[in-house]
Amino acid sequence: MRLTPGNVNPRRGSLTFLCSRTNILFVPADYHTHTPLCHHAIGAPVEYALAAIGLGLDEIGISDHSPMPGPFDDWRMDLADFSDYLALVSEAREAVAPYPVRLGLEVDYFAGQESWIEKLTGLAPWDYLIGAVHYLGPGWDVDNPKWIGRFEELPVEEIWTRYFAEYERCVRSGAFDFVAHPDLVKKFGHRPAGDLRPYYEPIITALVETGTVMEVSTAGLRKPVGEIYPGPEMLAMAHAAGVEIVISSDAHAPGEVGADFDLAEKLVHEAGYRHTVQFRRREKTRVPLS
Repeated sequence: MRLTPGNVNPRRGSLTFLCSRTNILFVPADYHTHTPLCHHAIGAPVEYALAAIGLGLDEIGISDHSPMPGPFDDWRMDLADFSDYLALVSEAREAVAPYPVRLGLEVDYFAGQESWIEKLTGLAPWDYLIGAVHYLGPGWDVDNPKWIGRFEELPVEEIWTRYFAEYERCVRSGAFDFVAHPDLVKKFGHRPAGDLRPYYEPIITALVETGTVMEVSTAGLRKPVGEIYPGPEMLAMAHAAGVEIVISSDAHAPGEVGADFDLAEKLVHEAGYRHTVQFRRREKTRVPLS
């Protein structure tokens, strides 16, 4: 597949190389970034690496949407493009050496697909694997604007219950180094009334018991909800329980690398965090935020 700026799917909205933010001083890495192989991003991995260098990040990770064993949807890399993905990351590493470019993958968790996830784990010398939940069932990726009408068809409490139950299974699978955008289900602003802690508590417990790291993602600031994933309450609960974090942008264009990391750093600092982690060959190292 030839990578050009025209290879963009509108699923996640318009993309731009421009983003307003302050210089990054203390967040050490951005591990959640994509490539045009997923059909809704622009920019080659080397461009993401150069953006990270320009921001002063210690390192960058590339983590495109994992392939599935057969036709599934139109917003992930095809299995036939997997070797191209590895080659693009390798090219980026050579171009910016000795600057660290980590190899990752964002893997959708589906109950019953554990054998495929295990196979993906063995396909490359990963630095980290990201677990993610986008689907509430076959044909319903909960963050896809195409299906936003379903939030009017079902009680929001039921949708949240189903989402967080699947997210807990994702964490408890033990297959992933960190898990992405924990409360993605709020993307379009739909959330139950009242106390949301009962939805969060099983996730926090699972993170603690499995030693899985939680992502703090600035991508929500660029979505209709206009909030970081997760919200302050869930983040405070995670800190109180001893859950470690990474801060990521979920960049789909080089200009989104490190987007709003100043706001994320402020949020996690208010929650009590003073450290994040870095990954190499699936081993994590604790590093200070400041």
